[in-house]
Amino acid sequence: MGDNYNYGSRKGHAWRFSSSSIKLLLFMTPLILVSGFVAILGPKFSSWKFLSGHPLLMGFSAADSLDSSAPASSHAKENNGSGVLDLLPKEAMVGMEVRVHYAEEKKALADEYSALNSSSSPSTPPPVLDFQAVDVQEHNASEEEKDLEISRNETTIASMDLSIKTRHEKEHSSLERLEAALQIARAAIKDAKFGNQSRDPEYVPMGPMYWNSKVFHRSYLEMEKQFKVFVYEEGEPPVFHNGPCKSIYSMEGNFIHRMEMDDQFRTKDPNKAHVYFLPFSVAMMVQFVYVHNSHDFGPIRRTVRDYVSLIAGKYPFWNRSVGADHFMLACHDWGPETSFAIPYLEKNSIRALCNANTSERFNPMKDVSFPEINLQTGTTRGLIGGPSPSRRSILAFFAGGVHGPIRPILLEHWEDKDDDIRVHKYLPKGVSYYEMMRKSKFCLCPSGYEVASPRVVEAFYAGCVPVLISDHYVPPFSDVLNWKSFSVEIPVSDIPNLKRILMSISTRQYIRMQRRGQQIRRHFEVNSPPKRYDVFHMILHSIWLRRLNVRISDNQQAITS
Repeated sequence: MGDNYNYGSRKGHAWRFSSSSIKLLLFMTPLILVSGFVAILGPKFSSWKFLSGHPLLMGFSAADSLDSSAPASSHAKENNGSGVLDLLPKEAMVGMEVRVHYAEEKKALADEYSALNSSSSPSTPPPVLDFQAVDVQEHNASEEEKDLEISRNETTIASMDLSIKTRHEKEHSSLERLEAALQIARAAIKDAKFGNQSRDPEYVPMGPMYWNSKVFHRSYLEMEKQFKVFVYEEGEPPVFHNGPCKSIYSMEGNFIHRMEMDDQFRTKDPNKAHVYFLPFSVAMMVQFVYVHNSHDFGPIRRTVRDYVSLIAGKYPFWNRSVGADHFMLACHDWGPETSFAIPYLEKNSIRALCNANTSERFNPMKDVSFPEINLQTGTTRGLIGGPSPSRRSILAFFAGGVHGPIRPILLEHWEDKDDDIRVHKYLPKGVSYYEMMRKSKFCLCPSGYEVASPRVVEAFYAGCVPVLISDHYVPPFSDVLNWKSFSVEIPVSDIPNLKRILMSISTRQYIRMQRRGQQIRRHFEVNSPPKRYDVFHMILHSIWLRRLNVRISDNQQAITS
């Protein structure tokens, strides 16, 4: 009886199990069908929404993506000054959609920087360490827009076969891993604001010269840990992969050379890269492509358009982001003009420029200002060093030609008129320019035809406090450096009051500014080979920050549509 009872019990359990299985099957079948339907239509769904649920993304979600129309536009216009375009404006994004993520931490950081900038001029850009993450996604463009899109020419689309599609699917997972790692870096950098100072055996940034030294230091260390740059190998010297390493435009050739020689940040695998470098030299194009005295930028523009068309047809990376993770670098005055050859290059890509002029569409939120350095011999030998503040007898010094609208005003008011303010168009015979800088407390740095001036770096090298006299100029590395702590900024309208302004700076304050300038000089030094925190690494760090501000979403439509 016991056996029959047990058998009946087991039979009853089996029946109930079967009933439950049937119910579960009936419940799961629609889910399986829906899942299959989603899998088929997968490429049409935003990869950003998938990524935002990834466990490595540190709390960012699709719900956090806001419509960019009002917040992004107002934020960019408020911070960048008049004449500056919004960050990745929709009218520039042919075939793209932009969504901007605003985290609470970013707002708090922005408020703090606003307080620090309360006494700044309206043209002073804010730091960009409050990562404004921009998600780049594809959508259908109008026929007129498609005609303008250089990366989608008919020849390229016709040549893309199944093997390229398969390769692109593999790249999707690579990009996903890159973006997840970048999100971890963003979180670590934001946390550094409230944490302890990171340790560093060589140099620990500290002091009021930095907007937030702990945040900068953590960001720099994260850059060293993972940042990778792919340099396109297409193009022939001297226009590509080459540049001047002497003269006022020396930083073009210097950076190209160092980037191509680098074994820490450069990667030969484009799928591992965070950014892609377009290695053309504007200075070399002016020398070898431009027709002298023709005033025709057409040949330079065509050279750039042809190059971007070439790499867009050969690689998927320009198409994937419409140039948002690509960068160019130029110290020549015509750098901005060169970038106008392609709308995407100017409005989407990172432009590292010496001529960082907001009235000429320089956008501090995505573009990089780096210093103009006049290396007459190709090195800084003999340029660095000067006496202590107590041994500097001249209040202020300038010598230079009449270039642009600002210098004539300076010469009109101060040329050979005051023993304290030594302003010369031409130096007296036998007087050394660099010795005069070393004898001066303040070195005047008025803009010429363009906003950048090599005198800024020369002042740091000589131990002189730079006096920036310009309009619409974004000083180098101002996303990290608080220029008001170690330099003087004077608007053009205050040139007649120059002596009164400089005399009002107390001796104690002057000594502080001079010492701070000597501390941050390392960020402007050119070394061979490069050293940590020098000008080469600071340029890379500024590009790294802009890449952190953008999230790239891979999408098969970028290739197949």
